[in-house]
Amino acid sequence: MSTSSNGSWRIFRGDNVPRSVTMPPAPPWRRFKTPGRPLAPLPYLIAPEHADIVNAALHLRRPLLVTGPAGTGKSSLARAVAHELNLGEVLRWPVNSRSNVQDALYHYDAIGRLRETTLSRDRGEAEPSIGTFIRLGALGTALAPHDTPRALLVDEMDKGDVDLPNDLLTVFEEGVFEILELARLPEDMADVEVLTDDHRGTVRVHAGQVQCTEFPVVIVTSNGERDFPPAFLRRCIRLDLPAPDADRLRAIVAAHLGPDVLEQVEDLLQAFLRRRAPGELATDQLLNAVFLRTGGVDLDAEGLLDAVLHQLTGTV
Repeated sequence: MSTSSNGSWRIFRGDNVPRSVTMPPAPPWRRFKTPGRPLAPLPYLIAPEHADIVNAALHLRRPLLVTGPAGTGKSSLARAVAHELNLGEVLRWPVNSRSNVQDALYHYDAIGRLRETTLSRDRGEAEPSIGTFIRLGALGTALAPHDTPRALLVDEMDKGDVDLPNDLLTVFEEGVFEILELARLPEDMADVEVLTDDHRGTVRVHAGQVQCTEFPVVIVTSNGERDFPPAFLRRCIRLDLPAPDADRLRAIVAAHLGPDVLEQVEDLLQAFLRRRAPGELATDQLLNAVFLRTGGVDLDAEGLLDAVLHQLTGTV
């Protein structure tokens, strides 16, 4: 970021004058991968006692239910585990009030198949395979047979329907599901290649049954907005990530932006700690403030620090 005290950091000036600008470098946590240039993984700090709970879930082949205030690194944990264990790209299922297990397992495009089949017949061509119109969801792709397990992030489970955890019990317990449209096919068509959620190709499904060979590394996050049924909790290993203390925050800042910045931002860290209450500030807000400060931005300008370190609860 090219900035100075005279305000050159202001790309937008609000003066209604068009100008050519060069966007400054983005924070490390706001950079996106481009073809041929993969991103380096962001550092992830975890206490040894919390890493042990992750290991327990890995050994037991159980979903890891991660709870804690916003910004404690619940979702980032899935990427950290996948990177360290070389499991490939994380499959992500973001849960909302309309989410259901069926869509997370697979989607069948019946209308698309009917249209393409009709066109093929009109052209005198062979009908396309039904597998062309079936795509596994994130959960379905994670449960497909792989040489090594895939990592699946079930993000913000508590935002889903109250019955969603119970609907997952059989899938998490047995590691298998059925694609009804394929189970109905005759025996000579039992093997079908279907598409995957990560657009990496296809997997072969036999007689409509998708059975994992290795249970995926499943990380379920929750912000604690509601409780889960005991039957679901019994099948999970529970990890509660606390809000980081001052020493942990310093370590996080140093890991993302370098240890040299710490002397410049101690006042920001103290301001963050004074403002923070459970659920009201997230660690990435502190990182945002530090990034601006180290780029030369005057955070004492009216309203700027409040805009960056705004509370996450209450009215807006």
